[in-house]
Amino acid sequence: MKFPVRTLWPALGLAVLPLLSSAQTLLPIEQQVSAAVRWYEVRTPHFRVVYPEGFEARARRTAARLEQVHEPGGASLGLAARPVTVVLQSRNTIGNGFVTLLPRHSEFYTTFPQDPFLPGTLDWLDELTVHEYRHVVQFDKAHQGLGQLGYLFGGYGGLGLTTLGVPDWFAEGDAVGTETALTRSGRGRIPNFEAYFRANLLAGRRYSYAKAVAGSFRDNVPNHYVLGYFLTSRLKRTAPDPGVWGTVLNRYYRFPVYPLSFSDKLRRTTGLRTDDLYQRTVQELDSLWRAEAAARPLTPATELPVAATEKVFTEYQLPQYLDDSTLVALKTGLGHTPRLVALRRGRPERELWVMGLHHNAEQLSAGGGKVAWLEFRYHPRWQQQVYSELRVLDVATGQVSRPGRRTRYTTAVLSPDGRRLLAVSTDSSYQHRLHLLDTETGQELRTFPNPENQPYLHPRFAADGRTAAVVRLETAGKRLELLDIETGQARVLLPAANDNIAQPQPGPDFVLFTSPRSGQEEVYAVRISTGQVGQVTNRPVGSYHPALSPDGQRLAFHEIRAQGSRVLEMPLSPAQWLPAAPAAPAPNRYADELTAREPGARTVGGIVPQDSVVGPALLARRYRRLPHAPNLYGWGLVQSPSGNGLNLGIRAQDVLSTTQAIAGVGYDGVERTGRVFADVSYQGLGPVLDGSVEHGGRRAIGALPVGGGGEETWQYNRLSLGTRLPLVLTTSRMLTSLTVGAYYQHEQARNYPFTRRPITEVATQPLNVLLGTLSFSRTLRQSTRDVAPRWGQSVLLTVRDTPFGRGLEARQLGAQGSLFLPGIGWHHALRLRAGYQYQQQQEYRFGAAIFYPRNLPYLSTNRLTSYSAEYRLPLADVHWELGRVLYVQRLKGNIFYDGVQAAQPGFRGRYYSTGFDVSAVFNPLRLRTPLEVGLRTVYDSYYQRWQLQPLVLNVGF
Repeated sequence: MKFPVRTLWPALGLAVLPLLSSAQTLLPIEQQVSAAVRWYEVRTPHFRVVYPEGFEARARRTAARLEQVHEPGGASLGLAARPVTVVLQSRNTIGNGFVTLLPRHSEFYTTFPQDPFLPGTLDWLDELTVHEYRHVVQFDKAHQGLGQLGYLFGGYGGLGLTTLGVPDWFAEGDAVGTETALTRSGRGRIPNFEAYFRANLLAGRRYSYAKAVAGSFRDNVPNHYVLGYFLTSRLKRTAPDPGVWGTVLNRYYRFPVYPLSFSDKLRRTTGLRTDDLYQRTVQELDSLWRAEAAARPLTPATELPVAATEKVFTEYQLPQYLDDSTLVALKTGLGHTPRLVALRRGRPERELWVMGLHHNAEQLSAGGGKVAWLEFRYHPRWQQQVYSELRVLDVATGQVSRPGRRTRYTTAVLSPDGRRLLAVSTDSSYQHRLHLLDTETGQELRTFPNPENQPYLHPRFAADGRTAAVVRLETAGKRLELLDIETGQARVLLPAANDNIAQPQPGPDFVLFTSPRSGQEEVYAVRISTGQVGQVTNRPVGSYHPALSPDGQRLAFHEIRAQGSRVLEMPLSPAQWLPAAPAAPAPNRYADELTAREPGARTVGGIVPQDSVVGPALLARRYRRLPHAPNLYGWGLVQSPSGNGLNLGIRAQDVLSTTQAIAGVGYDGVERTGRVFADVSYQGLGPVLDGSVEHGGRRAIGALPVGGGGEETWQYNRLSLGTRLPLVLTTSRMLTSLTVGAYYQHEQARNYPFTRRPITEVATQPLNVLLGTLSFSRTLRQSTRDVAPRWGQSVLLTVRDTPFGRGLEARQLGAQGSLFLPGIGWHHALRLRAGYQYQQQQEYRFGAAIFYPRNLPYLSTNRLTSYSAEYRLPLADVHWELGRVLYVQRLKGNIFYDGVQAAQPGFRGRYYSTGFDVSAVFNPLRLRTPLEVGLRTVYDSYYQRWQLQPLVLNVGF
């Protein structure tokens, strides 16, 4: 799986505040690093860069780089962003970044990715700087018109609500366009970025705008980065004003609150709706790419047989030879999680291993009958502490080993005999290293010196096991080296150039590599003896990941197709290699014209790796978490959970996600009473510390001590204090988590007026409860097309007691478990559930601690036993459209049978409900986020009747 640079557009912010305001509700667990990590900050006029100890040098450079792009990065939108905080997260091994309003800040995940199609020939932090800063500018455009009104009345939560009508494709596509126009690289100049879009059009798959935005469960639809880059760039290239999107946003934020308002504002500015812009862009690209394909002579190659058909998008990538006739490849797709398969000429595909959280470095490795790859492993508690560990499969035995623990490797390759590994790491201070490892133990045998800290990319052993080819990144670009493993001496085969070379593969007197110099990624070869470069492949949409057979006679690679990448073979014939184009970016109409019209490109200056960014010296100082906890970002008037009242509240969270707090006042429109509340969660320690308080009034009609009845009021106080320990224990394909919690809950009423008290309410006597919970889940990772886990288990244990001897007495014990099993068909799933609850409820009754049958009234007896079976399946994957209003992707079904056995002295009863659900996954009003609603037909034996009920299964947020 790739981890693209992405922006996290805001959720509903304070619109969910009431759901979090109850003393019984817990604030969400956020991702942090260990409390032992010390944080520092440097400041410039427009940025505060917060970084962990040991990252100071790169933090200073990043801060200066941010100032460098502050004006030019927003020029085409007519705005320079307000001061903002940027957090550098260096404790994980994920290359990523995002901007959010909740609270307003940006985060850079600093590990340099091996994927050559993300940074290209840029330094990773420079790529993040330009791309993510553009998102900051996009958000700041909302401070006008109704957007500014939303901010005044709701803070950044209110401002975020006004951004929801801006398509995701605009946000990401515009940012990709900016990184392309302001740098020498950028994804707009990397052919792989557009390759799947190109493959679709060359195959005649011109999807509708609705499908292009929302996606499909059958076909590969290029993501919103790709779609948005071409849509936004076409308008920037062709509109009279290169700042046209700034005008569109200005008009949108003045009045954004009606359906399809972004499309309407685009039409008012350019005469084109979003649908029209999409159709014209696709028509232009189709014509352009078909003309290029017609002029491209193809090199012949033979496809290896696979099990997949063209009905569902399935990929076979990164081939490596196990022997002269068998290859191993990575299989993924809409219907498959990552797995290794063996491919052989004239033989059926054979599955070797299903991976866990695969760290796809765009590289796979095989040697000595083994296959090596990387998998992410999260620290059990600190979710910003993500390791990247080795996995080695012995193909003959089927056994997988884990050499080394808690490592930070970004790629690893086996020697031909499988006894050693070359691995690259980027540590928490941004130091790039190349290591020689023992395959059996993971022990580091050698670390090669890197005094200039130039990144190592895609190392690969030669057949002799004594030399290796590796790509290095320097100021001038990428260079290709041949490294002597024994002496550590490197020989430059290709000097540094702005050429996104990748995936080298040494041969007898040459080194194969991929390069986009012809306009798309193809395989090239450089002669070790002469330095002469020849083009080896020329395929319709490019060739990737070259691999040499052990006898040196055949070349394998994968190519991108509309139905998914496939592995091909061809004879290795140096005499037929074509003359190679110069080592420079090929002409690119979109990128070149975009850069020529970008107003910021004239002032930004050079953005290249390994340079020193000019600027004043920056003073570093400690950044302490607790003093920054009162970081207010949301406020306003929002609806209550019941929908019958309003809450006025504020919300705060520090940018390191250590402390969350909510406080407010509320009004219940039914009871005509008010309340005040406050919740806080401190998550900077191992155990999470939670606390909440609430004071309010109640109003009801009941029997009075003086006789008769009437409407009266009383007051209540609630307090909850406790701790929880959330742990992520995933080490394989099974997603595993464990959470334990312990809480003290107190509730007391004052001036309770009635003679009778409902058993679920607190009156004259207080309620003092100790609550303990244990939740464990272990489920098989799902593919996109799976409707539920096809294997797994979960357990929930709950204990509530009043052991203090004061106030109301009650006790409850609950236990429930689930077993997930595969269904009859592909992507079907069966879940079996059972639960048992005991409750001592003479004075007070707790709510249910186990699941309860659908549509049956709750029978709160002393003992409850519940059970359930449900079978979920996809009914149809469709592409139905209703104008611009609705796009339906999938129909799903669920057949269920629930039962309960209730028992207490003097009563025993057994009831059941059964029925089926039919739901639709759809996208309304051209939104990318899908919703799911449906209908339930259910029969229950208690009332002995059938009912038809609406279902809302997923609201998308």
